[in-house]
Order: sequence, then C-alpha cells, then structure tokens
Amino acid sequence: MDVLIHSAASRFSLRLHRRASLRQCALSARSQLSLPFAEQKAKYYEHLQAAVDVVERACHLCVDVQKSLFSSDGNIIEKIDQTPVTVADFGVQALVSLEMSKLFPSIPLVAEEDSGFVRENNLAGAVFAEVTEKSSISDKELSEEDVLKAIDRGGKDAYVFGPEPTTYWILDPIDGTRGFVKGSEALYVVGLALVVKGEIVLGVMGCPNWQERDSDISNTDGAEENVSRSGIIMISHVGCGTWSTRLWDWPNSNFKMACKWTRCVVDGFHQVHEARFCIPESQTWESLPLSAQFSATTFANNVGEKQILLLPACCGSLCKYLMVASGRASTFIMRARTKRIIKVWDHAVGVICIHEAGGKVTDWKGNALDFAADEKERRVLFPCGGILVTNDGLHKRILEIISAS
Repeated sequence: MDVLIHSAASRFSLRLHRRASLRQCALSARSQLSLPFAEQKAKYYEHLQAAVDVVERACHLCVDVQKSLFSSDGNIIEKIDQTPVTVADFGVQALVSLEMSKLFPSIPLVAEEDSGFVRENNLAGAVFAEVTEKSSISDKELSEEDVLKAIDRGGKDAYVFGPEPTTYWILDPIDGTRGFVKGSEALYVVGLALVVKGEIVLGVMGCPNWQERDSDISNTDGAEENVSRSGIIMISHVGCGTWSTRLWDWPNSNFKMACKWTRCVVDGFHQVHEARFCIPESQTWESLPLSAQFSATTFANNVGEKQILLLPACCGSLCKYLMVASGRASTFIMRARTKRIIKVWDHAVGVICIHEAGGKVTDWKGNALDFAADEKERRVLFPCGGILVTNDGLHKRILEIISAS
C-alpha cells in the first residue's frame, strides 16, 4: 500500500521558539527517583538509575507528541507494514540511544526503528526538536545528523553479534503504537532492558496512561469505574525484585510526584478458572489450546466454573507483562504464528519484571526464552508453540493443558 504522510515537520517548526526555555526545564528536572534498594545490593545500580531517568524523559516526550497529535491531523505516519508510527517512536529511540551511548559507550543497542523512514519523509527536524527538548545533551552539541545516527545505532545491521554471550541494551521505543494514536484511553509502554552475558539483568517500563486502580474489569452490567490515570514506572533488577511508582501526580500533568515505590508481586491464583487472562489483540481465545476446556467471559462478576476471565485487550505485549507483574492479571498467553516474527523488544523487559515479581515466562514447552537464538543480530525470538507468562502456581497446570491439546 502507499505510505501516507501528513506534514509533521511543518507543525513542529512552529514550536521551535520555545525550545530553549522548555529544554532548560527538562535539564533541571532530571529524574529524582531514588531506587527502592541499596546500591550495594544491585550490581547494575548505575545502569538502572540511568535507565529510569531516560525512560521517564521518554514518557514526557511521548505525552508531548501525543498532545500535538490530536491538536491537528499532521503527526501520524503509516509505515508500509501498516503499523502506525509517530515522531515519538523515532524520538524515543534517538533519545535513549544518545543518553545511553554517552554514559555507556561500549554497550550496543538493539531497537525497533532505523532512520530510513525519517530521512525519506523529511521528518528529521521534527524528531530533532523533540529529542533536544528532552535530552541532557546541549542542542549546540547535536545536529540533525547526530540524531539520525543515534536512531540507526539501534537499527538492523548496526551491530553484528556472534555466538558468544554479550552485553547490550534492548529497547522498544513505543510498544503499542496503535494505542498511542488512539489517545489517552489506550495503554502504551516505553521499555528498556539490559542483557549482560546472555542474562537480562534489569528492566524499566514506563506507561503514561496506566490506571492506578484496577478498573479495567467490567461489572456484570458492563459499566466501568471512573478513575484517573496516574501513569506508572516499573523497574526490575536481578535479585532485587520488581517495583513500581506513579509517573504523574495527576492526569495529564508533567509534574513528578514524590517517589513512593511499591513492591510488585504476581497474583496467587492456582486454579485456571480463577485466573485473569490477557491475550494479543490479534488473536482470539478460541485459537488457543485452553479454549478446549474453558470458554471466556469479560464480565468479572459472572465467571462460571468452566470459564475464565478475559481482560479487555490493550495494545502491545509489554502492557500485558506489566499487568501480570503488577498482579492485575494472572496470565498472558500468545500463540507463535509462522507468518509473524516475534521480536525481542516486545518481551525482554517484561521477562525480567515477571521473574523478579515471582512469575515465570517460557515457551509452550516450558523452555526459557532464548534471547541469543538470533546469533547475528539478537532481534528475533523462536519460542516453541508460543509464549506463556504467569505465576508459578498456574504455570505447570497451563502447560499440561497445552500439551494435552
């Protein structure tokens, strides 16, 4: 299909006159989040602090671009594969790449985007403007070409790996771009993880539209609780657990509230019919093996003995990991399909958050996900059958049902 482009660059140029003052505010507002555990307990404490800071900045960038997205019709782009991508997607990747290469220049980045589309469609100015507003690097030190190269630093063929275990960042600049372009009601996640010698050792997820209370489950009459969206930052470090804090002090605010971390633990359900399930929005419950024994309902107060509660779909995989790690959902299950490639950035940060919250992530044979299976590029996963994310009590039982189907 033809690529549809709206004129993002022209609209962003109208905002350049206020960049200097806004950027100064951004620089003076570096993340004040102190981590919820002692530095002595966390080998990668410095890396995690940097990751929290850049993900928080990235969330601000996303919110700012999203506001402009709906103030006119000029900022949505349609890629050839029909996945909507915005200036925020490219901007987040450039921002994370710049900040992390400044602090940890020897650690490569594996990420979703490359600059080809930005170059071809004259979006470099728009991306540059957003990045320099949020970056800790002076705009006098950066050029548009620097920002484009920063995007490419995480792109395909940017770094050739080998069979040996290695260290690298994995970034999903916006997981759930379809949710991003829907506005404030849909969830999307900025996700960043660090792999060291083949092991995911830390992760940070930022979700600006996260609801603080569990209000996504419909009542029997279909009504939903009216709540505000405070956003969430979820962090995890190997051996130190998974923790979360609010991102905003009130909806649509750019002010950071005082840090108060909460330990995240997966739920404790042990019976399949008690569990709360998430599935990809592109798949149906009937396409999954558990449907042979259980039907699905979306009404929390009307779940029968041979039914499971299916939570309303949210865009992207990382939102589902976030829900399971926070205890809001019990299980995320997805089927691997031959014509759909499973990318590492859709799962890496979620895996460490689930593990440190007491849960399990495996393929449908019970094997751990192998992030080094793609030896050359480290961009693709090859799970057998599909991916299962759940608590320890449900994991074995669900694998038994899958195996018997």
